[in-house]
Amino acid sequence: MPLFRYLLGFALLAFTLLNAQPAFPELTSRVVDEATLFSAAQKAELESVLENHENNTSNQVVVVTLKSLDGYDIRDYGLELGRAWGIGQKDKNNGVLLIIAPNERKVSIEVGYGLEGALPDATAKSIIDQRILPYFKEGDYFGGTKLGVGAIISAIKGEYVPYEVESSSKSFKFSDLIMPLIFLFVFIAGPVFGKKNKFDVNNIIPALVLSGFVGFFTWVMFSILLLSIMLSIIVFVSMLFADPTVYENSGSGGSYSGYSGGGGFSSGGGFSGGGGSFGGGGASGNW
Repeated sequence: MPLFRYLLGFALLAFTLLNAQPAFPELTSRVVDEATLFSAAQKAELESVLENHENNTSNQVVVVTLKSLDGYDIRDYGLELGRAWGIGQKDKNNGVLLIIAPNERKVSIEVGYGLEGALPDATAKSIIDQRILPYFKEGDYFGGTKLGVGAIISAIKGEYVPYEVESSSKSFKFSDLIMPLIFLFVFIAGPVFGKKNKFDVNNIIPALVLSGFVGFFTWVMFSILLLSIMLSIIVFVSMLFADPTVYENSGSGGSYSGYSGGGGFSSGGGFSGGGGSFGGGGASGNW
């Protein structure tokens, strides 16, 4: 009976496809902690941040921790989970999923269609690598999740800046020049003027060469134009009045770095997806 065989084959195929779908946890709140990584207070704090963001913007950001990925790639799992839960508004597709699978040591950020411009793949990857993974590697799941959620929200607002950009864009303060200038004056200008030397025209060429070298070297080392110019001027003037038999060289440097971040509130209420859809935007990482 050919028809019976076709129907049986179709039923078997449908059964196989149905069972191929991963078993998703139930969507009960903005923080679905299936892997029980957070305390009640920590979960309430995350939920409050996410609820406040949704109330102000309509964007739905959900955190989910999983006991297991059931052998699935976390990006594939996350894409299907976002669609199954319908995270984000149906007419805006403005949902984001932060998925944590501690047993497989993997994490991913899945982004709805409507937020892919505000939270592109490169930004999602940066948030995972710079904000989340350093904490997860130390076993601090709440710290990494909290910082990751804050970075996701900042990115959606257009305020997220990767660490390396922050450090390189720090404004230079004049106070950073004080010690190098004092050092240079004491060891170069001090001895020169202390001798009450007079201007010597024969020193112009050596002064230009040495001051140019000092300015160029300072710029290459520190990329601070004001420091380079000031050091060049000090060296040039000092050399003009220097005793030709006295040539002293000196150097100095400094550095600065640092960053801190975070945020949080209290608890939330009932929750459900708004019918949003996902197209594969986002990134993943492992530790």
